[in-house]
Amino acid sequence: MTLSKVSTTNEVLEGIRLDGKHAIITGATGGLGIETARALASVGASVTITGRSSEKIEAALETLRKEVPEALFDGKLIDLACLSSIRGTASDMVAVGRRIDLLINNAGVMMTPEGKTADGFEMQFGTNHLGHFALTAGLMPIIAECGRVITLSSGAHLRGSVDLDDLNWESRDYDPSLAYAQSKTANAWFALELHRRYSDRLLAFSVHPGVIETDLMRHLPQTLFDTMREAIKRDGVEEKTVEQGAATSVWAATAPELTQHGGSYLADCQIAKPVTSEDPRNGHAPWAYDVEGAKRLFLVSETLTSVRFP
Repeated sequence: MTLSKVSTTNEVLEGIRLDGKHAIITGATGGLGIETARALASVGASVTITGRSSEKIEAALETLRKEVPEALFDGKLIDLACLSSIRGTASDMVAVGRRIDLLINNAGVMMTPEGKTADGFEMQFGTNHLGHFALTAGLMPIIAECGRVITLSSGAHLRGSVDLDDLNWESRDYDPSLAYAQSKTANAWFALELHRRYSDRLLAFSVHPGVIETDLMRHLPQTLFDTMREAIKRDGVEEKTVEQGAATSVWAATAPELTQHGGSYLADCQIAKPVTSEDPRNGHAPWAYDVEGAKRLFLVSETLTSVRFP
């Protein structure tokens, strides 16, 4: 079967088994995360979901156990906007020593009003990039050999690169759309540099899931949301279902054909091609594979979070 933008998680997983594999998925109490958890568990993986709310985690676990009763699920409380929360949970998981075969950095916030994380970082950059950066670093001791680390980026990275001299929007007027774009380019750069550094022991990818209406859009004013939907339709971009949106994450986590393509930016269950003047909305921006920028961001992120990759 040739996979495409309309492929679903179930179609991606045809003929695949993950028995004995353990996946961790951040932000998996709803939307793309819970569908990714369901899909991977349906082919034998044990799955740990994370979220910021104990109540939402328990509700999600109840749903997952009903949908895949033979699977093994558990949940962990993590606030990706708080480094102490990340350190504590990662440390606890390393102490238990349970191997991680698939780490899917799925959680995120989108176009939030101007604000700071608990540690003083711009909210979108601090949560979407630095939170997952610190979590991945903390979990590295238990990521399995040949494990995969998948970090959700977005087609929004096309709106702008990373300003390495003003990551926290201290020298510019805050723009929620451009701040989101910066965080999503940072996600792509993280996958690129993580793979460059650790290609001998893991695969790393970034993923654009497509346009899906989920709770991620909760911060958008209704007028902006309506304007965005009209622009999407005008540009010929079709919205996806949740099952289609999670498909590329699941493909990144399981596809054997990706073993020689670590660091890639993926979309529509394919390795994305560069955007063109004829099709400026689909594909990756030139800066998505900025190797030097990715190296610099990795080093800066270590300094900002006070974490070190082994």
